[in-house]
Amino acid sequence: MGLVGYDVNRYTPRQMVLVPMVLLVLCLAILGLNMASWGMPVRPGIDFSGGTAVTLFTTDSPDQIRAAFAGYPLLSVGEGVNNGKYLKFGPMDDASLQRLATAIGSRYPDAKIDQIGASFGATLQQQALIALVISFLGMTVVVFLAFRSFVPAGAVVLSAFADIVMTAAGMSLVGIELSLPTTAGLLMLIGYSVDSDILLTMRVLKRQGKLEEKLVGAFKTGIIMTTTTIAAVCAMWVVAFIGQITVIWEIATVLLIGLVVDMMNTWLTNAGIIKWFVLKRGGR
Repeated sequence: MGLVGYDVNRYTPRQMVLVPMVLLVLCLAILGLNMASWGMPVRPGIDFSGGTAVTLFTTDSPDQIRAAFAGYPLLSVGEGVNNGKYLKFGPMDDASLQRLATAIGSRYPDAKIDQIGASFGATLQQQALIALVISFLGMTVVVFLAFRSFVPAGAVVLSAFADIVMTAAGMSLVGIELSLPTTAGLLMLIGYSVDSDILLTMRVLKRQGKLEEKLVGAFKTGIIMTTTTIAAVCAMWVVAFIGQITVIWEIATVLLIGLVVDMMNTWLTNAGIIKWFVLKRGGR
């Protein structure tokens, strides 16, 4: 069902929520496997797991850099503008770190080395988790106070939860690590998800008129709003990709994944539940 041909009134509530619920279960399974492998739903970056980041400017290719530091836990070599390179190393003991610093200093004297200890990374990990939980709980409280009814408020919360879970699973599939910037992207998605879901719920429950007309009106407004946002994020993604700005590219990718799944969860999951709720009350 494409966006152009999708009719929000054509399908029954059960048909609308079936596909998103199946995807949600699959995404939860992916995150569960990640938890078993890494202890986190998404593979942690050096912000959370600890490690060493090296910024340098050289004409050496990534393969040459990997060969030069083959004896160290080099995780990735990112490329930036003006021959900039961004190296990520996994955790090392003090002796290995000292040898690495010496090797980098002798080969690239102007390199900048930043180290994040494992304990500090664990602290950042806990703080990021607390921020996500507080944001989600705050959103839940506001939604329940706004609607004072379990089903509409629960539909909004479920859709927001599905957005985060599916986006996190998408991050795993495309190889984006969980870091401070990508955590910020997930926090932004919580706010956007609630915004689109509340638009739908308020249009259907608070306005007068036939259910079918209110659903169509909310759908048109919501799709225009979401596609406009996606276009803006796509522009940011393209600029970051061309300019090789890794941090911005990762945030933009997280937002793109989240906006696409939010479109599905809003107009299938949330719309299906709201439609069932109104029909159960006799269309009131």
